[in-house]
Amino acid sequence: MSTEVLNDSGLPLKPFYTPADAGPAEPPPGEFPFTRGLRKDGYRGRLWTMRQYAGFGTAAESNRRYKYLLERGQTGLSVAFDLPTQIGYDSDHPMARGEVGKVGVAIDSLRDMEILLEGLPVDRISTSMTINATAGLLLLLYQLVAEKQGTPPDKITGTVQNDILKEYAARGTYIYPPGPSMRLTTDVFAYCRDELPNWNTISISGYHIREAGATAAQEIAFTLADGVAYVEAALAAGLRVDDFAPRLSFFFACHTDFFEEVAKFRTARRMWAQIMRDRFGAKDPRSWTLRFHTQTGGVTLTAQQPLNNVVRTALEAMSAVLGGTQSLHTNGYDEALGLPTQEAAELALRTQQILAFETGVPEVADPLGGSYYVENLTDRLEEEAQQILAEIDEMGGAVDVIEKGWMQRQIAESAYRMQSRIESGQRIVVGVNRFQVQGDGALDILKLDPHGQDEQIAAVRKVRAERDQAAVDAALRRLEETARGDGNLMSPLKEALAAYATIGECCDVMRGVFGEYVPPDTSR
Repeated sequence: MSTEVLNDSGLPLKPFYTPADAGPAEPPPGEFPFTRGLRKDGYRGRLWTMRQYAGFGTAAESNRRYKYLLERGQTGLSVAFDLPTQIGYDSDHPMARGEVGKVGVAIDSLRDMEILLEGLPVDRISTSMTINATAGLLLLLYQLVAEKQGTPPDKITGTVQNDILKEYAARGTYIYPPGPSMRLTTDVFAYCRDELPNWNTISISGYHIREAGATAAQEIAFTLADGVAYVEAALAAGLRVDDFAPRLSFFFACHTDFFEEVAKFRTARRMWAQIMRDRFGAKDPRSWTLRFHTQTGGVTLTAQQPLNNVVRTALEAMSAVLGGTQSLHTNGYDEALGLPTQEAAELALRTQQILAFETGVPEVADPLGGSYYVENLTDRLEEEAQQILAEIDEMGGAVDVIEKGWMQRQIAESAYRMQSRIESGQRIVVGVNRFQVQGDGALDILKLDPHGQDEQIAAVRKVRAERDQAAVDAALRRLEETARGDGNLMSPLKEALAAYATIGECCDVMRGVFGEYVPPDTSR
């Protein structure tokens, strides 16, 4: 008797699929609901943007890495920030000790951003910044440098992640309670509508939800539920849906269950198009489109036999492209052990370039369209994701289920089920629970300059000593007044940052008004 086969989400798989397993034929690529892709010519007219997520140590160190990657064919920047920057502490704050520059670049003030972008063509490249609680501040610093370089507002292009809800649910780099955090998010929407028309105001992120343990269907449902919450918050703030919806973007993980990942992207596009047109009444077809960036799986990388990760990343990248991603980051093979070395980062970029220029995959839009198996998976994922989304709506929406800890518990339970399958051997991970070898061989791991933290602390103190303190104090007072009212916070933040107020000083002002978030107990 054959044993039932389950995929990574726990969906049972048949030995083969026939036309009876596939639903009605989908419209061609470029047509609502965009299951088969956003463009009728796929990647023929334009390849996906190749972004390599990078940032470590000081701004000068990261600037050198960005130049290195651009010289080797990267087509967009993707900036990683260290933990103090992400949660609004300056590098000389006691809470920052030991974390400065460790998982990203340290940015304390406009001076650091000037160094980070020195010599980079911000008028010709698109920049993605993975930052949430302090998203508006980093966007303003980027804009201030671009303005100093003479870049017109409509040439400042890129994305700021700005997705605070998934921080509460899956990642943890939050500062304020949900209410003021959502205010900051929608303030960015309104500011970019008026000041930066080609900037993507949010990257609604399933990546961290998936990395925390969610299934593919949960990643879709939780991400789109967060998207619904942002749309509702923007509407409540007085914005019109077609004024901001075309600048919304998404960010998904891509794991190793190849065909499910392709189906996942098709499902998410189809569901979002229906949500925006039918639930929110958006009229502009651009408001219906789910544009997304993909990053290959971090949790799928293994410290054992790390060169195996080259294969994992290549296959994950292939499924992202077959699923129609607009932008892609490929992980370095050594990232289970530390920050990627220059060699690993270059090989990850070459993976994308081989996929783009040697495989022929980009020549046809949605080449897996019509696959009985993929079409069936797409429909089953949608059915499951719709059920989860309906449950979230019934409980009051994404903000409510996050505040109650419900979403966090769902993710934790899925993570436990997957880990149990790995530990029991039901889910094989090559080199971990099968095909192990003794002594995997040592790799050269990227080592940060041990003096980098001291240099960064000295730099931020130098900025404070040399700036016009009266101008900073006046700007911070205006920031506090605005925070206590209901005005848009971006204008006083820009004034303060332009005067070389630090990120920590601005966040401390808002902490004093908004307080800090205390997570719920999710153990019950």
